[in-house]
Amino acid sequence: MSTKPFLIAICKPRASSCQQSLNNQTPTPKPNKNPSILHTPPHTFSSLLTFYRFTLLLNMAFTSLILILFCSFCLILQAQAQAQAPAPSSGAVDLVAILQKGGQYTTLISLLNDSQQLTQIQSQLKSNSQGFTLFAPTDNAFQNLKSGALNHLSDEQKVQLILYHVTPKYYSLADLLTVSNPVRTQASGSDGSWGLNFTGQGNQVNVSSGVVETQVNNALRQQFPLAVYQVDKVLLPEELFGEKSPAAPSPKSPKSSPETTTVGKAGGAPSPSGEGQKDNGAAERNMGFGVILGVGLICMGALS
Repeated sequence: MSTKPFLIAICKPRASSCQQSLNNQTPTPKPNKNPSILHTPPHTFSSLLTFYRFTLLLNMAFTSLILILFCSFCLILQAQAQAQAPAPSSGAVDLVAILQKGGQYTTLISLLNDSQQLTQIQSQLKSNSQGFTLFAPTDNAFQNLKSGALNHLSDEQKVQLILYHVTPKYYSLADLLTVSNPVRTQASGSDGSWGLNFTGQGNQVNVSSGVVETQVNNALRQQFPLAVYQVDKVLLPEELFGEKSPAAPSPKSPKSSPETTTVGKAGGAPSPSGEGQKDNGAAERNMGFGVILGVGLICMGALS
């Protein structure tokens, strides 16, 4: 009797049961090595990302605000600095027209033309940031001088006399009431600049040269960069008309040579080189403010 059918009958049910048992088994999931990811809900990541973005935007807004405030502060400082200096008037100032309108300054105009100081003052008015103040003696003031007082002066000394009536700075009548004495004039010698002394009582201003004293009367012009005031006496400097000055100075005096050099330097306002340095300093400050403002605007554009 063959055993083959018998073995088949026995093994086939067992194989079927083993296969069924294998199919019924479920695979065991592998443990996750990152428990935080396993237990963190998905909406938490969205909240963290939103908070990070909000913090970044807040920092950007704060930085932009600081830049805006800094630029505004710089612009305010620049505006205040410009407001402290009087603004130059538009158009050229015609000194001759001002004096001619007064009607009693023919001698002064003639001296200004003969000494070439009129041309220098007119040219320096265009570049001098401090302005000028001219004390204009009337024709009667020159007529009241002692006979031959001007004829005894050399050409250089006449120039010094004219420059003694000019200050290298603009002064209003209110400024003259509180100015510190002595006030420097355009005239100068070996001892330095020649000065004037001002005193005031109420609204009245008096000017003294040490030889004469008179009132500062009518204001022919009181607008920056030039102020012109009438005086009823010629302001005679002590250096030329005082006790220590020579009674009749020679036109060819050896001392006239250094005075000529000084007059050439002081023939108007501060030297052009000094004015150039001031203009360069102002240009550099403006450039610095412009750079700061430009950087601030660029940063604001990049952050936005």
